[in-house]
Amino acid sequence: MPPADARTDARTDFRTASTPESDADIRTDGDSEDTLELRLPDEFLAMYADDGKAPDTVPPVPADGLLDSIGDWEPISTPAGSFHLRPVRIERDLPLIGRWINDPTVATFWELAGTECVTEAHLRSQLDGDGRSVPCLGVLEGTPMSYWEIYRADLDPLARHYPARPHDTGLHLLLGGVADRGRGLGGILLRAVADLVLDNRPRCERVVAEPDLRNTPSVSAFLSAGFRFSAEVDLAAKRAAFMIRDRGLRDAL
Repeated sequence: MPPADARTDARTDFRTASTPESDADIRTDGDSEDTLELRLPDEFLAMYADDGKAPDTVPPVPADGLLDSIGDWEPISTPAGSFHLRPVRIERDLPLIGRWINDPTVATFWELAGTECVTEAHLRSQLDGDGRSVPCLGVLEGTPMSYWEIYRADLDPLARHYPARPHDTGLHLLLGGVADRGRGLGGILLRAVADLVLDNRPRCERVVAEPDLRNTPSVSAFLSAGFRFSAEVDLAAKRAAFMIRDRGLRDAL
């Protein structure tokens, strides 16, 4: 479900362009990264408002991290059972995640098929970063059965393609087992994880996602989870359906 560009450059280039005013202004013209200028979120600039000077450096990462300590989030009850997110540990989880990523159906959209070294490099690019993207296992009724990436969309290259707001949080989902696909479980878990984000990240007003438009089951799962379709966007390696779940509409959709 994740975008190819979020995999290939999201961990190495975090410059964010000034954003347009509404969803309708989403850019789809493939702007060159070399011409983009850094624009820090207004909340960061406000921290330095007393002396009237913009900061020369990005403020330090908060004590609870950029994603509010995902490892401490409590399990959530779903129609499929108790579910919780468990941050990835390489030594424990690499073989399982590597097997899932090499599934032919998954590989079509994730484009990470290969040896465990390929999977490990992808995981370490997040684990060794500043915490703006956290890889997790989804554990349902005590069994790891899905892989997730929870990330700060406003600090990701995705923010160049839509009017990002501070603390926008993005989701990528991989259902591990073939038996877990095609029976509505994706929508159930996407709703649950979006709820976890909104419940545990009070500064986040919306959860976003950008599944590949070709991946019809994925797009349908987001819609069933209460996300609304906002626009089609051209990312580095795909055309995506940009999806949003708003805090204010979470109970209505």
